[in-house]
Amino acid sequence: MKLILTAAALAVAATGAWADAHGKTIRMGTEGAYPPYNFLNDAGEVDGFEREVGDELCARAELTCEWVTNEWDSIIPNLTSGNYDTIIAGMSITDEREEVIDFTQNYFPPAASAYAAMSGDADLTGGVVAAQTSTIQAGYVAESGATLLEFATYDETVAAVRNGEADAVFADKDALVPTVEESGGEMVFVGDDVPLGGGIGLGLRESDDELREKFDVAIQSMKDDGSLNELIVKWFGDDAKVFE
Repeated sequence: MKLILTAAALAVAATGAWADAHGKTIRMGTEGAYPPYNFLNDAGEVDGFEREVGDELCARAELTCEWVTNEWDSIIPNLTSGNYDTIIAGMSITDEREEVIDFTQNYFPPAASAYAAMSGDADLTGGVVAAQTSTIQAGYVAESGATLLEFATYDETVAAVRNGEADAVFADKDALVPTVEESGGEMVFVGDDVPLGGGIGLGLRESDDELREKFDVAIQSMKDDGSLNELIVKWFGDDAKVFE
C-alpha cells in the first residue's frame, strides 16, 4: 500500500494535528488474517472481535473511521509513515514496541500463549517451533533453545506443523483454540501456557496524543459498562479472560 503526501500534509501528520481537520476519517489498520481477532469475511470485509470493538470505540469517540488491511510484518512502519492512523490487530503492548509507537490502554487483558502440535510429545525446547514473524511469541521461541521458524502469517505457522516443517506452533492461545478444536483431534496443545505481554492495545503514532486520549476514554467506558467483556466472551467463549 502506498500513499503520496504533499509537504504540507506531511507536516500536519508529523505534528499529530489530525484534530484540527474537522471531519477527517480515522483509518484503522489491521491485518485481516488473525481470527478471531480480525479476519476477512466472505464479502471481503474486515470482521471479528476487533472490528466490533473498533467500530464501537469510533462511535463513542465520535470519530468517522474506515478499515485498512496491511501485512503484519510491515504494520508498524506503515503506521509511522502515515498510511493509517491506528493499529488494531491483536498487537500486544511491549516495551520494545513502545520505543517506536504509543499504545492506548489495553482493550484485551494479558492472555496466555500456547504450543500446539501434531503429537503430545513434540520437542518444544530442542525441536523446530513455528511462530509469526515480529511477534512476542517469535521472540520467546528465539530465546527458548528451540529452532525458530518464522512465517508472515498465522495460517502459515499452522501449515508448517501440519506438513512436518515444524514440530509445534507457538501463538496466542485464543487464536489456537479454534484451530485445535476444528482439527478433529489432529492437533493438540502441548506443554504449559505462557503469559506474555501487557495485554492488547491500539497502536498510534507518538505524535497523536489527542487521538490516543479519545480512544483511551472510549475503551474505559466500554470496560465500565461491561460491553467490552461481552464482546470478549462473544468471540472467545465463556472461559476467556475478561476485565474484572
